[in-house]
Amino acid sequence: MVCIGNSWDEILKDEFKSDYYLTLREFLKKEYFSATVYPPMGDIFNALKLTPYEDVKVVILGQDPYHGRGQAMGLCFSVPKDIDAPPSLVNIFKEMESDVHVKNTSPDLTSWAKQGVLLLNTSLTVRAGQPNSHKGRGWEILTDKIIEKISEKTTPVVFILWGTNARSKKSLIKGDAHLIIESAHPSPLSAYNGFFGSKPFSRTNDFLVKAGLEPVDWRTDV
Repeated sequence: MVCIGNSWDEILKDEFKSDYYLTLREFLKKEYFSATVYPPMGDIFNALKLTPYEDVKVVILGQDPYHGRGQAMGLCFSVPKDIDAPPSLVNIFKEMESDVHVKNTSPDLTSWAKQGVLLLNTSLTVRAGQPNSHKGRGWEILTDKIIEKISEKTTPVVFILWGTNARSKKSLIKGDAHLIIESAHPSPLSAYNGFFGSKPFSRTNDFLVKAGLEPVDWRTDV
């Protein structure tokens, strides 16, 4: 049984006992045994481990983990400090520098997660070199439930939806208290179609401050 070690265990206990999750778990056992799968098994739920439910004030949605060696760490868009920032993260940092004048060099976004930014992929595992290889296996049912549970919070939350996959989750977000920020994906293939200039970081902090919440310190080099 999954043990995240915080409030998510109680919130998701029925999901982890459900038929779809037990089927997913058996699939993952076979995948991790027979193929190279990212992230390492112990890192699958890092986003939830680092950001308990009651602390969530921002959600950034990704699609599935990076599929290159050493990249995936259980946080969307983040890679370990000793790994070069992938192109999407490079563009995120470019927009951040333009928007809030923060110039980051560390690609590890753990500091964001510890401040209440849930860095959630919609699929939490992937085969090496095969993007979307675990799509449709059950992860989306779980992560949709996570989004819905966060949407039920009475405290305001910012949902940052970059790209078609993330924006398709907009219908899961209920309640007038929350802010949805959506734009094109930061990938080099689409960043110039509306991601650059969208100012998601200043808009997030402006909203949080007006709601009486602490703004996010977007620096990763701390």
